[in-house]
Amino acid sequence: MNRMISKLAAVLLLTIFVVPMAQAATWEIDPSHSAVTFKVRHFFSNAVGNFTDWSGTIEFDPEYPTKGSVNVTIQTASVNTDSEDRDNHLKSPDFFSVEEFPTITFKSTAVRKTDDGMVMDGDLTLKGKTKKVTIPFEFLGAGPDGWGGTRAGFSGKVTINRQDFGMKWNKVLDTGGAVLGEDVKIDLEIEAVKAVKATEAVKATAG
Repeated sequence: MNRMISKLAAVLLLTIFVVPMAQAATWEIDPSHSAVTFKVRHFFSNAVGNFTDWSGTIEFDPEYPTKGSVNVTIQTASVNTDSEDRDNHLKSPDFFSVEEFPTITFKSTAVRKTDDGMVMDGDLTLKGKTKKVTIPFEFLGAGPDGWGGTRAGFSGKVTINRQDFGMKWNKVLDTGGAVLGEDVKIDLEIEAVKAVKATEAVKATAG
């Protein structure tokens, strides 16, 4: 009898600790159906931009969201604001310094549930400096696509201070104040493909 109870206890422990891990899935971000955009105050409006070359993977299971993780790499030279002069300035040492720091990376350290929803903590490395950031995000759902794959959607946003990452360039206006704001608002709209044949699915739907 004691042996039977011990076996039942072992099965329960395996169910609690092993099954959630087995159900975790890897998702590959599909950049052609995703966007990393940013905006910063410029005079009395906002300048808006994005990155066109980036990639990443997500470990996520809707049943166990706090077990999730994210790794993203962005190529800084792909910054785009629809202005060649401005883009060249952003690529210079005043801002991204793309020759010395060709990538921006984000690596999550924890996913938490809060009273306001889900948040992801992680390390953001930009221009050689790594800072802790917390990104509130929403899981938008998951399901089959029309190409034999499974897709999931996420949306998030975070605000960083550019000066924390060594981007201190600015000009003082004659009337007071500065040309650029310090806060950069980043919006994330992510579509990801489940890792089973993920690369083929991304290629099949590109564009």
